[in-house]
Amino acid sequence: MITSMYRPRIEVPGGFYHVGARGNDRGAIFIDDEDRRSFLRLLTHTARRHGWLIHTYCLMTNHYHLLLQLGSGGLSSGMCQLNGGYALMFNVRHGRSNHVFGRRFWDEQIATDSHYVETCRYVVLNPVRAGLERAVESWPWSSYRAIIGEAFAPAFLARDELLARFGSTPAKARDAYIRHVAEGHVRRQPPGERDRRQPPGESPAT
Repeated sequence: MITSMYRPRIEVPGGFYHVGARGNDRGAIFIDDEDRRSFLRLLTHTARRHGWLIHTYCLMTNHYHLLLQLGSGGLSSGMCQLNGGYALMFNVRHGRSNHVFGRRFWDEQIATDSHYVETCRYVVLNPVRAGLERAVESWPWSSYRAIIGEAFAPAFLARDELLARFGSTPAKARDAYIRHVAEGHVRRQPPGERDRRQPPGESPAT
C-alpha cells in the first residue's frame, strides 16, 4: 500500500493557523520591495476571496509567516492560490521558470490564547532574530507598525481583533502589545515550546 508522506490538512472554520512557505532550496522569494508589494496585493485578494482575517504577518527574504483566521474553510485552496499566483508573477517578472517555493506550505493550528499571543510576537520578531534589523519597528514588511498605528493597515489586517486580546481600551491594548513584543527580544522562542513554527529541520533565518 502506498501512503502519503504528508499529513492531511485539518481545516476548522473560524480556526486560527500559523502558516508559511519557504523558497526552493532556501532561495529568495522576494528580490526587492516590488516583489513584497505584489505579494501583499495578492494576499489582499486571496483573503477577500476565502474569507481570511490576517492577524499578523511578516515577509522575510526566503520565507514568510501569516497568522490567519479562516472563514468557512479554504486553507489549502487559499494557500494554493496565494503561492501559485505569486510564483507565476515572480517568474514572469524575473524571467525565471524554476520552482519558487520548495516543499508545500506548512501550518500549525493555534488552539489557545497563550499560543496566539506568543505566535503574534514570534512572527514580527523574525527580522530581529535573523539580524536584518535591530528594532522590530524598523522592518517595514511586517504587521507590527500597522498594529501600533504607525503605518497604514492593509485591508486584510485584523488589527482591532488582535489588540482586543491585549487590553480593554485601544490605548491600553496598544501599550500592552508593544510591551509583549519587546519582552520577546530576550528569548528565541516561546518558553516551554518546541520551535514548531518552522518546517522540521529548518531555522527561522532570513
